[in-house]
Order: sequence, then structure tokens, then C-alpha cells
Amino acid sequence: MFQAGPLEVIMSLGIVAKVVLSLLLCVSVVSWAIILYKWHVFHVVDREDRRFMAVLSKAKDLDEISRHAHRVSASPCVKVYHGVIDRLNRPPKEEWDPHDSAVLSMVVDRHVVEKAAAHVAQGQIVRLEALLPFLATTGNVSPFVGLLGTVVGIIDSFREIGTQGTASIAAVAPGVAEALIATAAGLFAAIPAVIAYNYFLGRIRRAAFRMDAVVVEVLALLAAKSQQVPAKPHLVPWGAKV
Repeated sequence: MFQAGPLEVIMSLGIVAKVVLSLLLCVSVVSWAIILYKWHVFHVVDREDRRFMAVLSKAKDLDEISRHAHRVSASPCVKVYHGVIDRLNRPPKEEWDPHDSAVLSMVVDRHVVEKAAAHVAQGQIVRLEALLPFLATTGNVSPFVGLLGTVVGIIDSFREIGTQGTASIAAVAPGVAEALIATAAGLFAAIPAVIAYNYFLGRIRRAAFRMDAVVVEVLALLAAKSQQVPAKPHLVPWGAKV
């Protein structure tokens, strides 16, 4: 047993242990595929978010921001920005004059804009969280699946002890070693999944913070614009007494 290679050890396992190892192997392969895929997704998202935030912090008007926003279409911050702009482009009822500071103040309702931005941001967070529940499930369940294989292997070891009528190390050790292989496989599948899940959650929190910063920057830019635009003078009909 101890002088056999890994393949011989696996072939010597019972049917339950083989099923457990096969299941854990499949789960581990899928987990690593998700980890690599999500790492690429977050790498692209962070790069484009940083690019857009650099433009947003230096821009003087919304037109300049909109020109750069089309170049970073994969950025969640850009999606939030477009959501805010779309909401601002839908006034309640009447048409609004962008040169009228009073109407501009009426249109830029901070509460409405923040709700629209929160709705878009929540959709982007859901998109970033895709496939992460599988990693969480793998990290929680895989050790128990491996433990199941271990328990079954130990039961077989005790049955072998009863059959041989001896409890020597030579009789017990091979069965216990085979049983512990399932536990090791469960931990091998669970540990990377848990680490990756917590790491990606941290990346999502940072992305959510950047999306909140977009709303703050846009509202600050609009507030500065509304203060710079002079109020539209009221026209008096010809011949009317003032």
C-alpha cells in the first residue's frame, strides 16, 4: 500500500471513495476555471474603471466625459454614469432649457439621481457576483464530501479488522490512509475556492465604492454648472406696464 504509486492507491479504493474523489475532482476543475475567468473579468473591470475615473476627476463638462465613456464600455462606472445621464435626460413633464439655472436645479433631483444610480449599480454588482456562489458552495460543501469518504473508509477498515481478527498497525494503517485521501481531496477543492471567493468579494466592494464616487462626481459637476449658468431673464410683453 505505502510503496504503491498514486494510481495504484486510487485503484485500490472502494467504490464510495472513488465516487467521492471523482466528484471532488470535477468540482475542483470547475472551481479553478471560474477562478481564472473571474480574475480576468476583474482585471479588465479594474483597468477600465481606473481609466474612466481618471477622466471623470479631470473633466470640466459632461460632453468630455461622454466622449471618453464609449472607449471603456466594460466599466461598471461607465454603466452607472450612463444611467445617471439617461435619468437627467428625462425631465418630469415639460421641456427644460439647459441655460435656465432654475430649471436645471429642478431637474437635478439628488434623491432621484441616486436611486437611478443605485439601481444600475446593483445590476453591475449582480453581474460581477455571477458564478461566485459556486465557489462559496464548493468551499462549504467539499470538506463534508471528503469527510463522507473518510467515514466510509474507516468503517471499511473496522470491518476488515473484524474479519482478520487483529488490530495491528499493518492491518489498520492501509485502510485509514485510504480513508484520509478523501479528506485531503475535499480540502484541496475547498481551500482555493474559499480564498478566491473572499478575494473577489473584496474586489466587488472596491468596484461598488468607485460606482458611488461616480454619482458624487457627476452631481458635483452639475451643481457647479448650475451655479455658473445665469438665470434666464423674464421677458415682458411689448407695451405692458412694469
